[in-house]
Amino acid sequence: MVYETNNETVDDALERVLAGERLDRTDGLALMAQPVEALADAGAVVRDRFGDGTVDACSIVNAKAGNCAEDCGFCAQSVHFDTGIDTYGFLGPEKVLEAAKRAERDGAQRFGIVVAEKGVSKDRRPEEWNEVIEAIRLVREECDLEVDASLGILTEEEAAILADEGINHYNHNIETSPRYFPEIVNTHSFEDRVKTLEVAKEAGMDLCAGVILGMGETPTDRVDAAIALQDIGISSLPVNVLNPVEGTPLYDRGADITTEEIVKTVAVYKLLHPESRVRLTGGREANLEPDEQHLPLEAGADGILTGDYLTTEGQSPGEDIEIIERAGLEPNRETNEFDPEQVKTRHDASTESATDAETAASTGAEPSDD
Repeated sequence: MVYETNNETVDDALERVLAGERLDRTDGLALMAQPVEALADAGAVVRDRFGDGTVDACSIVNAKAGNCAEDCGFCAQSVHFDTGIDTYGFLGPEKVLEAAKRAERDGAQRFGIVVAEKGVSKDRRPEEWNEVIEAIRLVREECDLEVDASLGILTEEEAAILADEGINHYNHNIETSPRYFPEIVNTHSFEDRVKTLEVAKEAGMDLCAGVILGMGETPTDRVDAAIALQDIGISSLPVNVLNPVEGTPLYDRGADITTEEIVKTVAVYKLLHPESRVRLTGGREANLEPDEQHLPLEAGADGILTGDYLTTEGQSPGEDIEIIERAGLEPNRETNEFDPEQVKTRHDASTESATDAETAASTGAEPSDD
């Protein structure tokens, strides 16, 4: 045994993972009942053994916002709910490229083009489809980024085209367990989401598929979601935490999860998916205090979504780098070779500018240009 947590259940599972064995549902349920400290230690060991010691940052652009016909109970972009968000059609290739260049400057390694709808349809909306393809080409030509996409349900033909255009990961979250899914979404099924992931994988794209924690699911549901993702075969597992948006059905509930549960789930997910990037994504700022955000990284997470989310603001990329470093890790720079210190300096400068502006507004003075 290379490492021991002094917890028999965790140590047994860890030894088997390090030996190349895949844990199953029974293992996952047993692990979820163990103390967070032992699980966090084990998650870190697995990350260090199977990973490269870095935290991979991705960034996204909300390329088409609102008026989505689906009724996902957590989503501010559904036409079924009055959330007051800005809605717009596809931004266009040039604006997507602008967002990608910002992501590149901020240290992202991958850039996701996201649309809010059931699916970008080559046949029903050929103009929009062609703009999406042009945006993918522009970003690939002009940025040192892996290009990912989250375009909803795909046909086999559409998936083949996206793969040929160089899409690296296709994102299509399963959100929660098969059992709990109908409590969150009624306009399509869990099986519909799995089918799209299978189509994307068959076309040759890697898969980014994960969950939203804190929607009222049980710990068993969290394990069952991870097991479903094992069966699908993914390389990136985004772990979102519900950030309730006013007007959605889940708003009054609030996020039903604690910091300990978040850290514990991340660690268990790393043990169940040792070779996948377990990525801390949306809702972390809303559910974790600033001095807690490094804890999931210490427990095995090795990916992060940096910058703003689809309809809510994130913290600055400079702050994210500081969190990564606080966890004793370093940002991934394999695809996009950037200087972390420059990103942090830009964050410090923008913070100072905002403070100057706030001071000027409160005193009636003009902010300094120095």
